[in-house]
Amino acid sequence: MILAVLLIGGVIFIHRCCTSDVKSVVLESEEEYGYRLNDSLRNEFSDLPTMKSMEKYISRWMARNNIRGASLAVMKDEQLIYCKGYGWADKECEREAEVGDIYRIASASKLITAIGIMKLCDEGLLRLDSKVFGEEGILSQFTEIKDKRAKNITVRQLLNHTAGFSRRMGDPMFRIADVMRWEEMATTPTADELIAFQLGMRLRCTPGGSAQYSNMGYLVLSRVIEQVSGMGYEEYLQTKVLWPAGCYDMHIARNYYEERYPKEVKYYGHDDERIESYDGSGEMRLREYGGNDIRGLQGAGAWVSSAVELLRLVASVDGKPGVPDILSPESVAEMRNITRKGDYALGWARYNASNGSLIRTGTMSGTCAYIDYRTSGISYVFLTNTSSYKGASFTNSIGRMVRDAMTRVKEWPTDRDMFVAVPHIEPDSTSLNDIS
Repeated sequence: MILAVLLIGGVIFIHRCCTSDVKSVVLESEEEYGYRLNDSLRNEFSDLPTMKSMEKYISRWMARNNIRGASLAVMKDEQLIYCKGYGWADKECEREAEVGDIYRIASASKLITAIGIMKLCDEGLLRLDSKVFGEEGILSQFTEIKDKRAKNITVRQLLNHTAGFSRRMGDPMFRIADVMRWEEMATTPTADELIAFQLGMRLRCTPGGSAQYSNMGYLVLSRVIEQVSGMGYEEYLQTKVLWPAGCYDMHIARNYYEERYPKEVKYYGHDDERIESYDGSGEMRLREYGGNDIRGLQGAGAWVSSAVELLRLVASVDGKPGVPDILSPESVAEMRNITRKGDYALGWARYNASNGSLIRTGTMSGTCAYIDYRTSGISYVFLTNTSSYKGASFTNSIGRMVRDAMTRVKEWPTDRDMFVAVPHIEPDSTSLNDIS
């Protein structure tokens, strides 16, 4: 059965590569990895009696909060022991959520970007204390810098949100139409134009000062990856990080419903309010479909992924021996290194050394993401295709909800690791009798 599933998965993958209207980079070395989680796993593999109480709890929570669809992947001791889609992937099309569906993961994308930076460090191409701007900086093409202190910004400060970028005019990455008016642009600004706009303002504080969350910092890191690697941002992450980690269906998002990837869910905001289209056309669009330039977020918030592949990536950078790591032990440890209270871990949002927990969240109109990794015990990824009017506070409550739900599981399965192979399912004896 396992062989059959793998063969089917391979056929599906080839078909998707041939029929996609997006130019993709396929390396010969990709073929050797073989087992593709999104194409091989199904909800039914996690239909276990011991999970029913947890599933009812999650489903009731989704109904109370009007969440159309969600996906949960659970790992213990680096083994994928449970994964399932809940509700609707696309309610209007009556497509039920499946385990292989992919979702926008919003700011959880920053973890992927940070891993890419650490991979470049492992390759000897980058140092965390390298200067980013100025004549000797990685991005030396930016010559008009209003605040000369910006020339001292380092890669590490971008990673932990201490670069000092000002938000005096809001977050430029979510005010694209305004930036176009302010700068009298006729077309949507490129990443470099947005960075130049930011560098045209004074810093909030000296680089290395107090932390302030910054999407712009991770857009800059996306350009650092391109400059240092000589490859496109998405191409580098896919070929050097994601494919080696066993993650084959992670991409930079597209902006509109009709452009969605195969297996991508439909997104639902918390209301039907329309805002001015990001492209300056003057059209009024939903925030999740054209109101914001999701694709333009790049490494700050543009990735799409399934819950199982995102959890597989986490297992690939945890420093434990079960799933092969794609980073050196030194880089894994550096990502958790917080030297000053109030700072962020590198790519992660929070690290609690007392219980070994790493948290990464993401939220935007139409989606929420929550990653909870524990060095011992249960780790999980929970994704939704619906956002809440509560914003980031709602995403934080997801963690409590999932942990509460999991207390209802009396016994987790010990005979499976779906990172390695699909579980064997005994045939239904009733069905066999009916056939005979």
